[in-house]
Amino acid sequence: MKELIVVAVGGNSLIRDQAHIDAESQYENCKETCSHITALLKAGYRVVISHGNGPQVGFLLRCSELASAEVPRSPLGVCVANTQGSIGYMFQRAMYFHMQDWDNHPQVIAMVTQVIVDAEDPAFAQPNKPIGSFMDEETARHREKELGWQVVEDSGRGFRRVVPSPQPQEIVELPAISHLVSSGYVVVAVGGGGIPVARQEDGGLYGVDAVIDKDRASSLMAREIDADRLVISTAVDKVYLHFGKPEQKELDVLTASEAKRYLDEGQFGAGSMAPKVEASIQFVEGGGKEAIITSPEHMLLALQGKAGTRIIAG
Repeated sequence: MKELIVVAVGGNSLIRDQAHIDAESQYENCKETCSHITALLKAGYRVVISHGNGPQVGFLLRCSELASAEVPRSPLGVCVANTQGSIGYMFQRAMYFHMQDWDNHPQVIAMVTQVIVDAEDPAFAQPNKPIGSFMDEETARHREKELGWQVVEDSGRGFRRVVPSPQPQEIVELPAISHLVSSGYVVVAVGGGGIPVARQEDGGLYGVDAVIDKDRASSLMAREIDADRLVISTAVDKVYLHFGKPEQKELDVLTASEAKRYLDEGQFGAGSMAPKVEASIQFVEGGGKEAIITSPEHMLLALQGKAGTRIIAG
């Protein structure tokens, strides 16, 4: 059977700059990324797509705050669900555009996906997941004071709002995802890391006010559906040591033990590269063949061992 690849696309890849944040600009960027995902399908891989939603969910929360005098505010989980629908729709349109001339091309299905977290996860006491757009410090401090936001400086790129990011434990719709994948569909799932829910005492589920890291959720999904490889698409071609410094060094192959050592040394940005490396470690230690971190245009070459950073067990 063809190799099964989970491709995790960053939410920031749909928004290249603050002058192009409208829906149609995001779609055009999605279409570009999907041209590279389509190339994977042409090369014979089976593909499951996940995506981030940090900027988009931040926009929805801001809209909700601005409109709160007239309509009820939307909980964070509802905003995540809304972005799963809107971004999933973009992927469906974009993939259809690139496959429309194929005979019997696979159908693309975007699935609203819930992910169970522990309501007692310590992350709720220490919000650290950036969402929304970048701000200068003056704007960030104003919203911190006026709106009660928690803000942090994010990897030298400006200030962003942060919210709790609990660990994903279980994907509620996993049986449906597995069935659709085995039936030949291209599935878009765990968008934005999944809608965070927790178990009630009666066995039901309730939404919690948090955002799950999409790379960790993608890694969990990849392990649970027995994917061969996890590809994390990001803005850089490879992982680097001493990123942005004169001694910057690119990494072609990392063992899980080496990656852990570099994480402990603080080599990877807490709000950017570190979750990607952690998710990659979880995948290969959970039985995956390898995880790859690279840019969209290098995904196919990376799967052929000619680009990107490969993380392997060991």
